[in-house]
Amino acid sequence: MSSLTYDLTLAGLSVGAAAALTGIGLIVTYRATGVLNFAHGAVAMVCAYVLRALVVDGGLPLWWAAALTLLVVAPGIGVVLERCVFRPLSVRGADPARTLVASIGVFVLLVGGAALLWGQGARDDAPVLLPTEPWGQLAVVAVLAAGVGTVVRRTRFGRELRAVVDDRRLAVLAGVDADRVAAAGWAFGSFTAGLTGVLLAPYVRLDPYGLPLLVMEVMAVAVAARMRAPVVAVAVALGIGVAQSQLTRLHPSGWGEPLLRAVGANLFVVALLFAALVLPGVGTRDALPRTATARVPAPPGAWVVAGVLFLLPLGLAGSDLRTAVQVPALGVVLLSLVVVTGRGGQISLGQAAYAGLGALFTALLAAGRFPGLPRLPELAGLAVAVVLVAPLGVLTGWPAIGRRGPALALATFAVGVGVSRFVFDQPYATSGLSLDRPAGFDGDRAYYVLELLLLACALLATEALRRGRTGRALAATRDHESGARAAGVRVPSLKLLAFVCGAGLAALGGGMLGMGLRAFDPAAYDPVRSLLWFAAVVVIGADGTLGALLAAALLVGLDAGTHGGVAAAVIGVLAILTGRFPNGPYEALRNRLRPPPAPSAPPVRARPRPPGPRQPAGATATGRGPHTRPAEPAGPHTALSPGSPRAGGSGLAARGLTVRYGGFVALDGVDLEVVAGRVSAVVGPNGAGKSTLFHCLAGTVRPARGTVSLGGRDVTPLSAQARTRLGIARTFQLSAVFPTLTVAENVRVGAEQVRPRDPRAVERTLRLLGLDGPVRARPAAGLPTGTLRRVELARALAAAPRVLLLDEPAAGLDTAEVTALARILKALAADGMALLVVEHDLDLVAGLADVVHVMTEGRIVASGPPGSVLDIPRRAADP
Repeated sequence: MSSLTYDLTLAGLSVGAAAALTGIGLIVTYRATGVLNFAHGAVAMVCAYVLRALVVDGGLPLWWAAALTLLVVAPGIGVVLERCVFRPLSVRGADPARTLVASIGVFVLLVGGAALLWGQGARDDAPVLLPTEPWGQLAVVAVLAAGVGTVVRRTRFGRELRAVVDDRRLAVLAGVDADRVAAAGWAFGSFTAGLTGVLLAPYVRLDPYGLPLLVMEVMAVAVAARMRAPVVAVAVALGIGVAQSQLTRLHPSGWGEPLLRAVGANLFVVALLFAALVLPGVGTRDALPRTATARVPAPPGAWVVAGVLFLLPLGLAGSDLRTAVQVPALGVVLLSLVVVTGRGGQISLGQAAYAGLGALFTALLAAGRFPGLPRLPELAGLAVAVVLVAPLGVLTGWPAIGRRGPALALATFAVGVGVSRFVFDQPYATSGLSLDRPAGFDGDRAYYVLELLLLACALLATEALRRGRTGRALAATRDHESGARAAGVRVPSLKLLAFVCGAGLAALGGGMLGMGLRAFDPAAYDPVRSLLWFAAVVVIGADGTLGALLAAALLVGLDAGTHGGVAAAVIGVLAILTGRFPNGPYEALRNRLRPPPAPSAPPVRARPRPPGPRQPAGATATGRGPHTRPAEPAGPHTALSPGSPRAGGSGLAARGLTVRYGGFVALDGVDLEVVAGRVSAVVGPNGAGKSTLFHCLAGTVRPARGTVSLGGRDVTPLSAQARTRLGIARTFQLSAVFPTLTVAENVRVGAEQVRPRDPRAVERTLRLLGLDGPVRARPAAGLPTGTLRRVELARALAAAPRVLLLDEPAAGLDTAEVTALARILKALAADGMALLVVEHDLDLVAGLADVVHVMTEGRIVASGPPGSVLDIPRRAADP
């Protein structure tokens, strides 16, 4: 081996060892708590600063300072984070989205705090803990990886750790001290973060932004290991480190030279992009905290106050006005997050990339350097830049179709980092570039007026996405994605629309920001900015345009002083408080200011339900609050129907459906026919395959073998929303309503997805189910269970389906409600609709169904009239 190859290999092993430490720490934290810790890099940065302060400023011996930093400070940070931030979230059973927001809040808080304490400038005097040769680092990595693997696989603590991650509450019931396990995981993860920071600090710039971002770039090694295998993470980290080091020997030439050099110097970023966009995602649950209560619109007085405040800078001058110029531009950028996050319910941690591209493209177009386009005036260049950048929103929108939660967050962050590293940081794209203001708006006051006009246009565009059919569909997707699909909403297209519109708005704001600063500054669009902007919008109010304006003013105003980092510290504190308030500090304050609800009548006692295969004797269904009674059937059946079933054949048939989950056969060659004009029912014990069969018919599960046909047409390859538009409607076991929409809007979502539309379908359906009174204007959030059941059924019926699939429709209803529901379902069948009911209430099935199918172990074992087959599940339920 040549001397150069050997030296480069050693250098690559050193970098790979630091990346391996990051991977081990992330995996341990994730295995112990289920949290993908975005704050890992910030903890590494803080520990590096602490070691430097102890050695350089405090004069302590290096090894004493290192022991104090790594064995006390770093684990202490982890324990504090677990106890004060993440434990409250775990105890409340918060979804991964809230823990993700809290993790980003910790990152932002630590970065802002470091900037306040140690300044924003880079330092090059970090102490060297280990020699440049990688052997010591590799030894540490090997010991840690082997130790983690042994503990997880062979010890009682490892078994407890896996149990806590799988189900914290069940683990506690089994006697596991979940708090101790989580605290140990956080302490170890923070220890590895601190070790990574003190090892990397001497070889990279030590500043509050650079080191955390560098550590986050190597998250790819943990994702490649599926957050499970430390040995795999170590191997990937060392391999990428050596490869990146060896690539420095190459000296490409030609037009692709700058890009190839950038790839060679940022191989961990390439790995992050590959891991985030190509490999299976980490975490699968919802992306964003769902709004638990109905949205309360901002009072008109708040808009008047906001308008006055935004007009006040017109009376300023000098540095105050130059600072104020940034607020409208940043407000437009944050409105892009309102579209993506508030309207679309998606996480986007890469909006700074689109803002930077908007500024860069505007500068290139104004300078005549954009390939294939002539030189344009600044304002025209800004408009063209928006048009060019908006389609690039697909880069983050496409992963959103199949990814949620931490996986989506990682994918959008990876795109932002990739754009920053391969575009903004490269001289071939930004060297010698300047950006001026449009002609006639050169002065700060004139340019501020132009910004206000553009901000008004952005506000109108954002509000347009709230209203009408598209606004309701976006709200439905955000509130309950599965319910939106069941209503026929084209969810993938809507997600892409949200990201494309968000990219366009971010590009507009980024171009405005660049012209306000009179330069293209890559640091203004650093990926860390994306995290700060996202956290600010979420904690102040992602669903309100006024919240974006307030967040912009807050961020600019707090950082306008002499000490940078104040805004990050404040926003970080607010973000981590999501663990102390059920819906975050902003929602808690809004609920406190909201007038108390009017007193309601005592709850209606639900009828006792007979014991069935899934319900032990003595159990009852509990009604929640007062119920508005559905209309009593009267007169001919046709008067009850919300609309005639659509033409083109009727009935749903399944042939040979087979579904396997690993080695378990959930469905084994099931044949079923749901006939028009009849009510069919499926009953059976838990694990019989009823839910899997239901999902196959609805389109949410694709069978391994077999077909599903509607009126003779094979619909097996079609998605759930496509089947809904063809005439297959469904309800859910747990009501899938959209809480931020009113009752009438919920029903309208279902009616608007079909062709041709019936303008009277909504009113007819509301009247049918007794929802045409004052309740129609109430948000679905907080309505009683019985009313929610009827809202969901009304939404399904508004599409005039040929086939209606009902998953336990009587759950949570009282006796009178069940009686009224049965009458309506019978009337719908008499009008020619095909109905399939999966229900555990055998008394309801006996009085409702024309034919009953009994399932056991993935097969239909009996079919026939209720009186001849219902004794089979009753006998199975008897002790």
